[in-house]
Amino acid sequence: MPDSPEIIAAVDLGSNSFHMVVARHQDGNIAIIDRLREMVRLAGGLDDEGNLSEQAQQRALECLARFGQRLVDFKADNVRAVGTNTLRRARNRGDFLDQAESALGFPIEVVAGVEEARLVYLGAIHTLPAQGQRRLVVDIGGGSTELIVGEGVEPLALESLYMGCVGMSQQFFSDGRLNAKNMDAARMHARLELRPVKASFRSHGWSVAIGTSGTIRTVQEVQRQMSGEPHITKTGLDRIIDAVVGAGKIKKLSLPGLSSERAPVFPGGVAILAEVFETLRLETMMTAEGALREGILFDMLGRLADEDARVRTVRDMERRYHVDADQATRVEQTALAILEQVMESWLLSSRLARQMLCWASRLHEIGLDIAHAQYHRHGAYLLEHADMPGFPSQEQKLLALLVLNHRRKLSLSAIPKIAPAWQQKCLKLIVILRLAVLLNRTRAPASLPAFQLVPQDDTLEIRFPPGWLSEHPLTRADLEREVGYLRNAAVGLIYS
Repeated sequence: MPDSPEIIAAVDLGSNSFHMVVARHQDGNIAIIDRLREMVRLAGGLDDEGNLSEQAQQRALECLARFGQRLVDFKADNVRAVGTNTLRRARNRGDFLDQAESALGFPIEVVAGVEEARLVYLGAIHTLPAQGQRRLVVDIGGGSTELIVGEGVEPLALESLYMGCVGMSQQFFSDGRLNAKNMDAARMHARLELRPVKASFRSHGWSVAIGTSGTIRTVQEVQRQMSGEPHITKTGLDRIIDAVVGAGKIKKLSLPGLSSERAPVFPGGVAILAEVFETLRLETMMTAEGALREGILFDMLGRLADEDARVRTVRDMERRYHVDADQATRVEQTALAILEQVMESWLLSSRLARQMLCWASRLHEIGLDIAHAQYHRHGAYLLEHADMPGFPSQEQKLLALLVLNHRRKLSLSAIPKIAPAWQQKCLKLIVILRLAVLLNRTRAPASLPAFQLVPQDDTLEIRFPPGWLSEHPLTRADLEREVGYLRNAAVGLIYS
């Protein structure tokens, strides 16, 4: 009997446009049932100091409020909202995100560039015929350009470059003039951005080049109406650039298939695409309907079906950093046993809280691959700065904080940098992980005794069977030391 359909939604807070797609998910398939798109031009609101202007924030918040109305009554696990390049760059994103999440009604993740590229690839390949070819996927957004080479569902190379149609248009065409000089300058800038990845991408090779995003689909439509060609070609792209330059001014730019809304950022996007063709020696490019938001949907589908990219990432890191899998499992099982007893009192019943605790347990010793001294700091650094497919930056920061604080003195200065909703939960998860590590110090397979936990808001009491602590003096000493460590974080620990 087929499963009942479930409605899921993805929100893409792009640098140029905000998008939302709503889909019906049933038996592993996705059917789009609604789309919303608004041109917000978030990147255009970044000032010279990297702060979002009040006007840009207001445009974004009004858009998100409209999206939020569509998402009323959606389950939290069925909505994923993702911010990209402009929100990665914005210095005042913290205050903005608080308001944005309130307007939308759901958390917003700011993803790293390579994670954005992974999601773009996922969205593109799921909307193309399955042909087993190696593909180059290019996405030109408002603030960044993603390049991916992949085969099947697996990306082989992922890059996110610091150039997009909004930023390029502001930098090289801000006076509204279109001429060979500023087009050449824009193309040279794009060429220099592409240079560091040229050799590595060429070495992978591909059978077909695929373009996603509004810029590339607009180029395809302009070329189709100008020449009748169904795909973007190098010669057709050259003709479009000549037509853009020939317009003389952006306000006079009128090409078949180019909307007045898209025209102000079209010159910058076309300059980037021309240099992608030149640098990667492309002759033709077809387009795909799927992009970041569709990638978010398919990634959500994987999570709902227990095919989570984050699980694969954790397993890969365990192998790469030679984690003692047996010890990781012991710590994980103990942490989960503690969680079961405290999760209601400490408000840790969410699926993500459980996942973060499990992943921190699996990865708490990765720093040992560098050195034993300060290995918790080495591990935290790796987790905060590594490319971790599937993990948004907030989850990486939370994971790094857990690993940093699993032993020795607590270092909690970074807690204010994570989402407010997780700040209190983070400290509680740290306490659970510390106890799980402490109770498995002997690294022995022998099972721990049944212990009882009595949680309160800022105190945890742990009760062992009578006489057990007397027979385990090292554990008693470790617990006594832990009382002092936790006291400095305003957490009381009582043991008996």
